[in-house]
Amino acid sequence: MSLHITLNAHKSKSEEMVDFAIAYEHELQNHQLYVTGSIARRIKENTNLMITPYMSGPMSGDQIVALIAMNQIDLIVLLRDPLIAQPHEPYITELLRIADLHSISVATNMATEELLVKAIERDDFSWRELIQKRYPELGPWE
Repeated sequence: MSLHITLNAHKSKSEEMVDFAIAYEHELQNHQLYVTGSIARRIKENTNLMITPYMSGPMSGDQIVALIAMNQIDLIVLLRDPLIAQPHEPYITELLRIADLHSISVATNMATEELLVKAIERDDFSWRELIQKRYPELGPWE
């Protein structure tokens, strides 16, 4: 099953996100990736992953929320910096609320990120196929 995955990170965590993409390129290459502008460029420079870039900053959350509302996201990776107050914290809260509402898995740190990649490797996301079958009106499913 091909998943739709967003990769996003606070500025202080962007290098970790690039390192993650490099380390797990073999697994991520089979999925549709949506990545913020600056991180997208750096991942493209360091891997052969095919990605769809989207805006950086607070507006990226709105784009992700829209994709979730159309049921086109299966997994969110958002590396957050818990030590720095973010001016766009309300956007982050909204993103997490919508992800919970739609039962979308979210990783906000490297430990959870790695666990979810291992779940992808084991094909533990087959429950998303059940949601697709049960709620086809939420599609389109590609």
